[in-house]
Amino acid sequence: MNERTPDQVAAEAARELQAAVAPAARRRLGALRQLAPFIAPYRGRLLLALALLLLSSAAFLGVPLAFRGLIDHGFVGGGGIGAHFLGLFAIALVWGAASAGRFYQVSWIGERVTADLRSAVYRSMLSQSPQYFETTQTGEVLSRLTGDTTLVQTVVGSSLSMGLRSFFQFAGGLVMMLVVSPKLFSVTLVLLLVVVVPLIWTGRRLRRLSRESQDRIADSSAVAGEVLNAIPTVQAYTNEPFEQRRFDRAVENSFATAIRRTRVRALLTGGMIGGVFGGIVFVLWLGAQAVVGGAMSGGALASFVMYAGITAGGVGVLAEVWGDVMRAAGATERLMELLSAQPTIAAPAAPQVLPASQQARVRFEHVAFRYPSRPQTPALEDFDLDIREGETVALVGPSGAGKTTAFQLLQRFYDVVSGRILFNGIDLRDLDPRALRAQIGLVPQEPVVFSADAFENIRYGRPDAGDEAVIAAARAALADEFIVRLPDGYKTFLGERGLRLSGGQRQRIAIARAILKNPPLLLLDEATSALDAESEALVQRGLEAAMQGRTTLIIAHRLATVQRADRLVVLEHGRIVEIGSPAELARSGGLYARLASLQLVA
Repeated sequence: MNERTPDQVAAEAARELQAAVAPAARRRLGALRQLAPFIAPYRGRLLLALALLLLSSAAFLGVPLAFRGLIDHGFVGGGGIGAHFLGLFAIALVWGAASAGRFYQVSWIGERVTADLRSAVYRSMLSQSPQYFETTQTGEVLSRLTGDTTLVQTVVGSSLSMGLRSFFQFAGGLVMMLVVSPKLFSVTLVLLLVVVVPLIWTGRRLRRLSRESQDRIADSSAVAGEVLNAIPTVQAYTNEPFEQRRFDRAVENSFATAIRRTRVRALLTGGMIGGVFGGIVFVLWLGAQAVVGGAMSGGALASFVMYAGITAGGVGVLAEVWGDVMRAAGATERLMELLSAQPTIAAPAAPQVLPASQQARVRFEHVAFRYPSRPQTPALEDFDLDIREGETVALVGPSGAGKTTAFQLLQRFYDVVSGRILFNGIDLRDLDPRALRAQIGLVPQEPVVFSADAFENIRYGRPDAGDEAVIAAARAALADEFIVRLPDGYKTFLGERGLRLSGGQRQRIAIARAILKNPPLLLLDEATSALDAESEALVQRGLEAAMQGRTTLIIAHRLATVQRADRLVVLEHGRIVEIGSPAELARSGGLYARLASLQLVA
């Protein structure tokens, strides 16, 4: 069977979902229909599973007919009784083989669709700008990626198959009941309508509660994720009881919603099963009267009883499956919200290509910007700055002056409100953001160290780099001297978020990563602000190696670290108030001189 790779399927499904179906139409079609683009690539397996399902259902529905022949003919004088039992055994073999094949195919589809869905949602999240995560908690996203996709997998890979099987058994049982006794069938049908129709409203309410239940679970996951990522701070402030109470409240809210959902589902299940079985018992009583009166044979009544049992059993399973389907519908809606989120920063239809260059020239032309979450507060106003090739420029100023904003705009995490930013003469909005960011290296104030070894953490700067290049970058960043002392050297696992390393060691890992990337433009964001004097000296030497031969833009509060910069750009309230060399600004008596005097006094 010719099948595409999971990445191809997930990407194609995401594009088809976003491009072909409008939000209003999706709501009308129903939540679970949004899974169609993910199931469509495996329609061959789906058709095979459906064929096996029909075969197994037909074999199952043949059992009562075989028993009717056995009772009405096989037991009369004992003639041909062995043939009747052989027929029953053959039906059992077909039923078992078809059921096994159906189970395997449907389970495969469920696992594959779930994997593709997770991949597509994760890809959508990776494409979102930081603006998206200003209002979306990562804990909630993780809850949807795990809990919600598991619910979808349960339905696609199990419950849906059970539901279809039960539906075929229910429908087939009704047809065969009509064949055996039209009179008893008509009574049964009326009773079923009386029982089932009022339960439809209950099913709709169950769907709303299922969605609400998943939302509350996501809330508790978001709380837990936030706190577990800040355990040292929580314990330092002895706020464990407070955080426990906060999590308990979220869990109790989730529990209360789940109980409301369970209560409605129990009502749905009990009402459907009790009503259907009660109706069938009444119909069987009528059938028994017909047998006594000679209007119906014993074999016919026996087969009708078995078909009634099959029908009732199918309804019981459908009631159970319906609850799962409603929960999955709520989960699907939540997943599709993530999948349909459009990135605020995207590549233009025909992006320009950056010319090959070892250095970068950056120009901010009268840039103004306001964060979407704070539209009333200017972050940058009339920001005009030209940074030449190979130049080292430092942005200084008080907190909130706009230094970090300039970095985020330069990496195009946001787009300017007015003005423009040029990289080697090209407007950033005319470039593919990935191509732009490939030309920029970043050493952040709080370096990210992944749950991997030293090799892989440094190689993150250039994933195709060999071990020798990684080691060379580590030596240039002065990271080699502590890495080789680790238990397994470069293959030592560094712990989650690099907890096995000191702050200075994590910073040098980040510097080595930037050196390995070898970008034309280097951004240093408070790279030594949280280090002691010895660590700062080592990191500063590593930074000097990283800055060689490339344009560098630095954010610094500690003015002693930028005295070798070619120019200092002093910011206040989002505006440039001074530009010059450190010596020039120190003599000018402006904001820089005041900040420098305060640090010297400190």
